[in-house]
Amino acid sequence: MLLPATESDLIDIVKEGAPLALMGHGTKSGWGRVFEGKPLSLRKFSGIIDYTPAELVMTAGAGTPLAEIEQALAAAGQHLAFEPIDLGPLYGHAPGGGTIGGIIASNLSGPRRPFAGAARDFFLGFKGVNGSGALIKAGAKVVKNVTGYDLPKLVAGSFGTLVAMTEVTLKVVPAPETVSSLTLEDVPLDAAQARFIAVLGSSVEPTGAVYLPEERRLHFRLEGAEASVAYRLRQLQSLVGEGEIELGEAARRRWQALRHFAVGWASKTPFLWVVSMPFSTFSSVLLQLFDKIPDAKAQVDWGGGRLWLGHGDIDFATALGAIDGALNGRGHATLMLAPEACRRGTRVFTPEVPIPLLRKVRAAFDPQFVFNRGRLHPDL
Repeated sequence: MLLPATESDLIDIVKEGAPLALMGHGTKSGWGRVFEGKPLSLRKFSGIIDYTPAELVMTAGAGTPLAEIEQALAAAGQHLAFEPIDLGPLYGHAPGGGTIGGIIASNLSGPRRPFAGAARDFFLGFKGVNGSGALIKAGAKVVKNVTGYDLPKLVAGSFGTLVAMTEVTLKVVPAPETVSSLTLEDVPLDAAQARFIAVLGSSVEPTGAVYLPEERRLHFRLEGAEASVAYRLRQLQSLVGEGEIELGEAARRRWQALRHFAVGWASKTPFLWVVSMPFSTFSSVLLQLFDKIPDAKAQVDWGGGRLWLGHGDIDFATALGAIDGALNGRGHATLMLAPEACRRGTRVFTPEVPIPLLRKVRAAFDPQFVFNRGRLHPDL
């Protein structure tokens, strides 16, 4: 394991030209394809570098644990609006070990994403080393920055294939004054979709909408000023009916569990996919998947826009065919957890990544394919 402590150390390592497997604490190394390279951890680039709460901007080392970031923000009454998920337990790591650089590199967002934005929407700038061993900087420590091409948007979600980030700058926002959660029991699949559509098309403004098919349980979250949340809760009940209401800390605990679901059932299944699709189609997609994959288990997030699908050790081609057929070109799927043999294939990202475009982008940052070779595709 290579552990550079300074940018000079990192530059020297990259200039050697050998393939490198970039990571922070390795909590997401099982996500996507198996990739080549000598492990290089950026965890020594850790710590909050600059944070003035009044400016709503934080700069931290890319290897800073997410838990440290969230603790500092909470002390100032602020938070990361995209509420990233802790996937560490999914891959056998202890909770709370993920780094902020890994969150940005994977563009990992939680239940609030369709209502507040994705991780890339709060990513203002970075510093790091490209595949040629040059130190680069992009973005700025201001929210409104329109000079030149928005490289942070490109790097977010690139899975460490473009640059080894040493520093990231994020926009942060005030945490909501209060939180309310409404849980409805014994909701069948078609009724869940109808209620999602009704709520998401209203002025209720939820910040979370999750359905658990196996439990037939539907969850909505409201956040904001106390008076506003109380008023919108009444509106929500008029749309979907009465249910269990949790307020304040109880509601936060409920949504922590829903956000970090990987600590529970997902970590106990041999295969896990995340499927993105139009929110109005999730019930038909799920019915087809349950028909073709009898032992499938799921959690529906983003008001039906994201589906976490777990299943047992069935033939991989059968599962892939079921997902392709259910989506019918209306979405995409990513293999999150699987045996290594399956993760060496070309269908880890379904449909396949746009190879010609990605090759051109990668060549501009990492012409020798030094970083995370093979992570997105065998030829990349």
